[in-house]
Amino acid sequence: APTAHYSMGGIDADKLGRTPIKGLYAAGECACISVHGANRLGGNSLLDVLVYGRLTALEAVKYADEAPDTNPSMSKLKDDERRILELMESDGKEKLADLRKELGNVMMNHFGVFREESSMKVGLEKIEEIRERAKHIKVYDTGKKFNTDLITALEFLNLVDLAPAIAIPAIERKESRGAHARKDYPKRDDENFLKHSIVKLKEDGSYEISWKPVTITKFPPEERKY
Repeated sequence: APTAHYSMGGIDADKLGRTPIKGLYAAGECACISVHGANRLGGNSLLDVLVYGRLTALEAVKYADEAPDTNPSMSKLKDDERRILELMESDGKEKLADLRKELGNVMMNHFGVFREESSMKVGLEKIEEIRERAKHIKVYDTGKKFNTDLITALEFLNLVDLAPAIAIPAIERKESRGAHARKDYPKRDDENFLKHSIVKLKEDGSYEISWKPVTITKFPPEERKY
């Protein structure tokens, strides 16, 4: 493929699609259940969708049947409504299309096929700058039905939150592994980095990185030789 078309990561979930948030399930290509590791085989998406999609669905139905009925939090709904109205009523000067293009260029140029610490750190600074400017984007379509401009803006705000979650562990992982190829650390380092990088977005807008051991049941990783 000529450009990035898949993420080996995703929402941290177990083999039944359960996430650290009780009642929240993830399945398919948005979930990370360690099928792919650091590289993805062509047919593995079928495993994501057909096998783990079904397992997750069955587990989610079971949870829904057994969980007590709950009412949605009206305060949370009001917060979301307020967020959308503020976005639509904003007189911000930043153009959504321009910021989206800038973010794409930063990710391609600084976190693309071949990575290096100095370049990635510059890229992370640019991402943080774009995140700050994203607070001032303007949605030109103020309609309340079929508003694709609003949808694109909400998607972009998700992208600027996701970008550091890709960038930060890429900088911290001082090795090359699978699709993570670093020019300054060309060798794989199982002693220090045979583990998952987990990133959480905190309420204050900062990021927390932690590491989770890889579960190896039968086939230990070996060096690929040609």
